[in-house]
Amino acid sequence: MRDQARRGEPGGKHRKLGLALAGGGPLGGIYEVGALVALAEALEGLDFNELDVYVGVSSGGFVAAGLANGITPAEMYHMFIADPPRRGATGAELNPEIFLRPAFGEYWRRAAGLPRLLGGVFWRYLKNPFSRGLWESFAALGRAIPTGVFDNAAIDRYLTRLFSTDGRSNDFRRLKHQLFLIATDLDTGASVKFGAPGHDALPISRAIEASAALPGLFPPVEIDGRHYVDGALKKTLHASVALDEGVELLLCVNPLVPFDASNAATRNAMSVKQLAEGGLPLVLAQTFRAIIHSRMEVGMAKYVTQYAHADVVLFEPHRDDARMFFTNIFSYSHRRQLCDNAYRRTRADLLRRAETLAPVFAKHGVRLRADLLAESSRHVEHAVAPAQLPAMREPTVKNSVQDLGATLDRLQSYLRQQHPNAA
Repeated sequence: MRDQARRGEPGGKHRKLGLALAGGGPLGGIYEVGALVALAEALEGLDFNELDVYVGVSSGGFVAAGLANGITPAEMYHMFIADPPRRGATGAELNPEIFLRPAFGEYWRRAAGLPRLLGGVFWRYLKNPFSRGLWESFAALGRAIPTGVFDNAAIDRYLTRLFSTDGRSNDFRRLKHQLFLIATDLDTGASVKFGAPGHDALPISRAIEASAALPGLFPPVEIDGRHYVDGALKKTLHASVALDEGVELLLCVNPLVPFDASNAATRNAMSVKQLAEGGLPLVLAQTFRAIIHSRMEVGMAKYVTQYAHADVVLFEPHRDDARMFFTNIFSYSHRRQLCDNAYRRTRADLLRRAETLAPVFAKHGVRLRADLLAESSRHVEHAVAPAQLPAMREPTVKNSVQDLGATLDRLQSYLRQQHPNAA
């Protein structure tokens, strides 16, 4: 399948293929898995585990690293989304609650420095009570506020286990294909490509932790004395990272788009009449989506001229997709519904754009299965049937003994058939 994915033109000319995945928290990761299941099924001649370049930002880095490590989109569905999750060789499944563990270490570090900080504030105020106001003096107490609410170290620990089994690797340099995970240097504001030369010695799991450290939610991640936060602070997709590597067909998935509440309201698809009625969380969510999406649109428009050699194809939710905007990701049933929604919406998008996309994919040796897309009743469960997946068991001494015993039984049966008269 690797040769098939890389075959582009007659004569075997190599055409570089790549994937860029934006962030969006657990919600975005779930959407990306559903979209990738649909793409993997509909694009014949393209193996998502054998692409040349993978680029991931925040939760997109989680998915990109999984693909680069040989985990198929269907396997991701069963490991992370299905109910109950299908346990892998690590014996661990991903629950969204892992993203909501309080950052007690950060709380303690800030609290421990509070007495000294208070003493300094009072001393400076009492020393010059008329040169600065009371509130100005106490502004310095902002240093005692934790830099994040939740503990992202739990993500690193989970991924370390996941990438340390079944032939996977937590080392950028041992992967068969290029993987870039983007984070932002907090002190300079510059984007950093973990996985690039000079930034490939740290574990992949640590790079994902840094790339997903959304300020305010997760503390900055310290690596070699530098502090890193979410890679989306600079760009949404960082698709140019793959294009700079010579990728000629780049598939992009962006889970977060501004929500068109007016359109959704006309179809009675909203739980509130206007987003403002949902309070601060909905207002902030819409603001964040609008900012990052407008920035991405500017970048995508530039790629047409900057990378004229490449075809860039973007997939994202519809703007009136209320399920994507209001989904409770901490319910297994809701997660399955969201993933199925992403799967079906991506299939519908492919079918709608088939006339335009088919020639683009064909240039790179990829065939768009329009016949398969026409099956409107198909759901994500049809595409990820467990029978199609390799068995994943935790390797234990007990399992090994059972396998050996079964093999010996089969050998003994075979010998009896070949030599029925043997003693």
